[in-house]
Amino acid sequence: MAMAIIMKLKPKLWKTKTSPLLSCTHLLQCSSWSHFPYKDHNLLCEIFEAINDSENEKDYYSKNPRLKQILPYLKPRHFPVPVQGCENLLRRVVRLRPVELERSWAFYLEVLDSGYPPNFFFFNVLMHGFCKVGGVGSARLVFDEIPKRGLRPTVVSFNTLISGCCKAGAVEEGFRLKGVMESERVCPDVFTFSALINGLCKEGRLDEGSLLFDEMCGKGLVPNGVTFTVLIDGQCKGGKVDLALKNFQMMLAQGVRPDLVTYNALINGLCKVGDLKEARRLVNEMSASGLRPDRITFTTLIDGCCKYGDMESALEIKRRMVEEGIELDDVAFTVLISGLCRDGRVHDAERMLRDMLSAGFKPDDPTYTMVVDCFCKKGNMQSDGHVPGVVTYNALMNGLCKQGQVKNAKMLLDAMLNVGVAPNDITYNILLEGHSKHGSSVDVDIFNSEKGLVKDYASYTALVNESSKTSKDHLKR
Repeated sequence: MAMAIIMKLKPKLWKTKTSPLLSCTHLLQCSSWSHFPYKDHNLLCEIFEAINDSENEKDYYSKNPRLKQILPYLKPRHFPVPVQGCENLLRRVVRLRPVELERSWAFYLEVLDSGYPPNFFFFNVLMHGFCKVGGVGSARLVFDEIPKRGLRPTVVSFNTLISGCCKAGAVEEGFRLKGVMESERVCPDVFTFSALINGLCKEGRLDEGSLLFDEMCGKGLVPNGVTFTVLIDGQCKGGKVDLALKNFQMMLAQGVRPDLVTYNALINGLCKVGDLKEARRLVNEMSASGLRPDRITFTTLIDGCCKYGDMESALEIKRRMVEEGIELDDVAFTVLISGLCRDGRVHDAERMLRDMLSAGFKPDDPTYTMVVDCFCKKGNMQSDGHVPGVVTYNALMNGLCKQGQVKNAKMLLDAMLNVGVAPNDITYNILLEGHSKHGSSVDVDIFNSEKGLVKDYASYTALVNESSKTSKDHLKR
């Protein structure tokens, strides 16, 4: 009779518009599971798969309580928990957003309490998820649950937690866990050492990182690309570029292929010490090996060229970026503007600033201050005889006002007056529009009624002062 009920309900699990969880609960309530032969657990596997296929991931947890009703039925009826169905569900759970990780962990514990056998995969994935979002404490709770469930942590379990600790700055805890590994006869592998070396290098403990690297090699472990890269990156950031280059040559000699991250780390180190020739040689080398330079590569080179006054090379690299379809980011624009200003190339600096605004980036205050200062000091002394005109100033002011930087726009007005460029009606209209939309202490009604009367700097200043005073009086009342 029970089997007839099952076969009758089974097709409905796939066709009904209601949640299959309801049908599954009903099935469990009306059936005597203790009489079912073991082979019939495949039916429940199909039920779990039906749940997976029909449930929307976004509203999964809103329907989860009904799923919890199913699991408690299995254990007292001595019905084996369907491994495949649970694995499908758990794989979905651990792919959810990081904010759901705590609930995912709670769900996994309920699944385990319902009789599902513990699985290293899910412990490790949950630990990795917690570590990825900085939740090392929660990852440790997951780790501590492993022996409670009758399992021994594997090298992957240890490595996941050690890596999380090192990334969170808890390097000493990482070393303590390495000691626990060894005491439990779980041999640290290349990933263990790589995580610890990375942690040491991030803290600037380069000598200790090198010693640990030597210890790893002494144990017969072969460094991989990650090991070499974290060591090279740390040494470059610490100014030990010569040592980084030696390790790079060792990497090549051992047949370990450098990746883009490795090259970028070395290029950054070389640019910092002013060895632009070697940095550009490495860019050509990586291109020849089939690796395409990315935005970080080019921006690093641009920064190096600008800092050492080679603006022509910096602009040439910028043109190459554009040709290769790589868009400049705010860092690249800022570096170029800074370099051009230092070189006294006001026209090129303001054009780069306009390009930056057109690309949708908001320059910071120091960038604008630098350009304004450059306009004030160098505007009438350029080698090409170019002096920014009112149209140029108006374009820059318009960009500033649209982004709410009225204060910087006012500074630009002062700069143009200082170099003898006369503002026109458009200049004042741009500024007044900026004040009315973004002014924090102006009376908008006064602006709207009197802005048409502004024809010069004196009337503009008078209007701004009057509206500010009126606005403050209103606030006092």
